[in-house]
Amino acid sequence: MRARFALAASLAALIAVTGVGEGKAQPVAPAALQPAAAPASFGHYQPPRQYTEQLRSTFYVRLRDGTRLAVTVARPAVGGKVVAGRFPVIWHHTLSATQEAADGTGPRVAGYHAIPTLTDYGYVVVQVARRGNGQSFGTMRGYHERNEDADAYEMIDWLATQDWSNGMVGQYGCSNTGDAAMHALTGGNPNLKAVFAGCFSWNKYDAMRRGGIFAQWGTGPTRSVAQDMAIAPVDDDKDKVLLHAAALEHQRATPLFELWKSMPFRDSWAPSVQSTFWQEGSVSSYAQQVRRSGTPLYIMGGWRDELRDQGLIARMNLPGTRILIGDWLHCQNEGFALVEEIHRFFDRYLKGIDTGLDAQAPIHYFVVNAGADHKGEWREAKDWPLPQSKETPYVISPAGLLAGTAPAKPLHQAFPVDYTVTCPEGGSGSTVQPCHLPGKGLSIAGKALTQPLEITGHALADIWIAADTKDANLFLLVEDVAPDGTVRVVTEGRLKASLRKLDKAPWALPGIPWHRAYAEDAQPLTPNEPTRLQFDIMPTSYVFLPGHKVQFTFTGSDHRERARDPEAQPKEITLISDKAHPSTVSLPVVAH
Repeated sequence: MRARFALAASLAALIAVTGVGEGKAQPVAPAALQPAAAPASFGHYQPPRQYTEQLRSTFYVRLRDGTRLAVTVARPAVGGKVVAGRFPVIWHHTLSATQEAADGTGPRVAGYHAIPTLTDYGYVVVQVARRGNGQSFGTMRGYHERNEDADAYEMIDWLATQDWSNGMVGQYGCSNTGDAAMHALTGGNPNLKAVFAGCFSWNKYDAMRRGGIFAQWGTGPTRSVAQDMAIAPVDDDKDKVLLHAAALEHQRATPLFELWKSMPFRDSWAPSVQSTFWQEGSVSSYAQQVRRSGTPLYIMGGWRDELRDQGLIARMNLPGTRILIGDWLHCQNEGFALVEEIHRFFDRYLKGIDTGLDAQAPIHYFVVNAGADHKGEWREAKDWPLPQSKETPYVISPAGLLAGTAPAKPLHQAFPVDYTVTCPEGGSGSTVQPCHLPGKGLSIAGKALTQPLEITGHALADIWIAADTKDANLFLLVEDVAPDGTVRVVTEGRLKASLRKLDKAPWALPGIPWHRAYAEDAQPLTPNEPTRLQFDIMPTSYVFLPGHKVQFTFTGSDHRERARDPEAQPKEITLISDKAHPSTVSLPVVAH
């Protein structure tokens, strides 16, 4: 559905219903870059504050189809009164208009929660609850369905034409709201001048059914009426009558857990939403529209986030995009002034200030354990994968990990699969991580390193297995074993054996294998016969220190799995590595 549907009529309806924004501001593009008001550099941008007060108002805006979305508008203020004039607008297409902790925009996500303070610097900052969420009316048909994208187009037009707006609109978000920001780009609204998006999915199947396996930590918002009623209502709904009516509409949504469980293949049809929804809900399906928009995009990710590859792949397919990746969990930014960097980005594209952004490389990434003190360091790059990163194969053998492509002695090692595994160290909610469980699976380590070993990029697995079932799930952890025996999971990969068929991806990839994973591509295992699995391992940038060992751990289950496939539950899996079936893992080694 095109978001510009009945645009002129819908804008008139918005203004008539809300009674605000009657002034019409034409979008104004900055003529030439103005010098920054303070020294500007990566991770440090602190121009002087223009204001120290803020006033907020929360109300409903009625959309083209009559659905009312809850909106909170934060404006600069002086002496308890809003500052007159027109300002650039930054908005957030989120899960409530009041930034609740459960939205993914609470205190645990640090920088994103503080973005409304940019009113101090001459911005209007707006929160919009997506349809079917928070204080807004409507029903979620699915996660980032095209109705939401149409809503975004309409809201951007509304934001650009209010009497406090100069027509320059930017958008931000992380996790589900990062996806929402990316989907707003697909509409090509000319008033959207810049987007900052973190920890989102480029392709929903590859992100949420990674390797064809349902083993993700999140399945989106599912709230009861009582939970919805616990949030703050809009200003004119003190008795929560409208909030209650909206909460009842929310209950008609298709639970995302049920939706995703119903779609085991990339081309699965979901009767509940009448769509091949992996395609409908993926930004990758609209890549050409995003490129055509030309809207500047800045991506943020974390090496300990389950979606870290998605941002890097998105950047490869959207020329001109910037990316920032730290040693962070999902939507977190410990040790980095994220709001300052976001501010610098929006000042560049919404105010036309030379913030130093254009002069810097488009990729900034943190190398874990790098530097003389091993505390890690930030580096920059022009290209990804790094030209200096070389795929170096490590063959799996009875003697451990060896350099080369074939083992001198054969390895046929069976290991039991435990489907009761738990991971108390793995965190909860959006911080769930894989963890090493001693004795669970098969671990194979190399020798203690005599020199630091840096890997930056995407590792590649080429593994032979056998099982006595029609299918099996294989999980691979790349781990760091310290001299005292402590094991740290560095990164991970996985693949459902029946979906092992390789194909050419319809978008650019950083030299990694891709599985189309259509229903017709499924290839059941022949019991106890060697089968080759080729898959990527999530990207990282990490230095193994001298005295440490690189270790690969193979398991047939994961504590994050949900709705396990009964045909993919072997009692044991046999790892095979011999001259006819060499099993290797190639690490992206950076020479120094």
